[in-house]
Amino acid sequence: MLRPTLSVAATGAALLLLSGCVANNPTADAEHTAITVDSSSDACAIDTETAPSGNVRFTVKNSGDQVTEFYLLAGDGLRIVGEVENIGPGISRDLVVQARPGDYYTVCKPGMIGAGIGKAAFTVTDSGHDFEADADLTAQVATANTNYAAYVKDQIAQLVAGTDAFAAAYVAGDDEEARALYAPTRVHWERVETVAESFGDLDPMLDLREADLEEGQEWTGWHAIEKDLWPADAEPGFAAYTPEQRQALAAKLVADTATLNEKVQVLEFTLDMQTNGAIGLMDEVASGKVTGEEEFWSHTDLWDFQANVDGATVLYGGVRDILLAKDADLAATLDTEFAALQTLLDAQRDGDGFRLYTELSPAEIRAFSDQVNALGEPLNQLTATLVLN
Repeated sequence: MLRPTLSVAATGAALLLLSGCVANNPTADAEHTAITVDSSSDACAIDTETAPSGNVRFTVKNSGDQVTEFYLLAGDGLRIVGEVENIGPGISRDLVVQARPGDYYTVCKPGMIGAGIGKAAFTVTDSGHDFEADADLTAQVATANTNYAAYVKDQIAQLVAGTDAFAAAYVAGDDEEARALYAPTRVHWERVETVAESFGDLDPMLDLREADLEEGQEWTGWHAIEKDLWPADAEPGFAAYTPEQRQALAAKLVADTATLNEKVQVLEFTLDMQTNGAIGLMDEVASGKVTGEEEFWSHTDLWDFQANVDGATVLYGGVRDILLAKDADLAATLDTEFAALQTLLDAQRDGDGFRLYTELSPAEIRAFSDQVNALGEPLNQLTATLVLN
């Protein structure tokens, strides 16, 4: 879900306002094209507006004083081809993509909501690049892509079924049943959340938080219903939704989820989409789950946390054999850090679910935050290691 990011190192910081594009010649070699992005308090200076097809590395340096992010969008200006988030002041992070020939856009999104600013055209010319992995790894890559596509379709199918049951309970006024179904159903969304984000406005229609609303924007989706189901933590004077409002919200949630299901049926994946997806899911943990801001009223953040980790683990597992052939040390580090994070999550289990996030101690929250950071650093090397090496 595209939302304001609060990194552990810069909690409370707003995102950079970025704009502008400076043309130049990128640095290129036989392995990839290197492009730099200088992100300051009032500009987004990209050193080229074009690149040859193949492996492209955007190195985004934050020279400002607030957290920022950078996106590469498809030619429709909506679908996310690649993104890099949680770039703190003075920090550089890489976005590595296997860029096919075509028209794209680069954009920065202050607040991680809306259309963003500084949207600029970016062209990938046809270099004749093969896009095939090394011959001995081609079959492994194809298998990993096929298996992940099947996983996504399965998770969304389960989301459809769960959403139908949840919406029926909500419309019928069976709030106890709807509350019981809320977190277990949302895990199917959270496991493949970065895939849903690639479909433009569909993601905010389903998962936008109230704090992220723009002026005049209609609020729909899971969190709009969440507030109505857990009104105790709502603002004073909050009025429960009318039956008509419930019906409208539930109908749209069901319809938008069905649309998502249709879209993923024809979705194909590449190696960089998988690895960047794993990185993106852990960014979701860092930006919302570990801060307790995702489930503002239900406090079921640990269900979401586990689901994001589930999805990242599946993505990593699909490419792990390929990584072993290229960087066994990085694979060992990732194995260790994923296991350590899972151990922390397992300690918070309560029956079939988890403790509420509000029940965690500051020390427990800090332990989660530290371990998310410990995993995030080596995970951010995954795409470059697999695609560029």
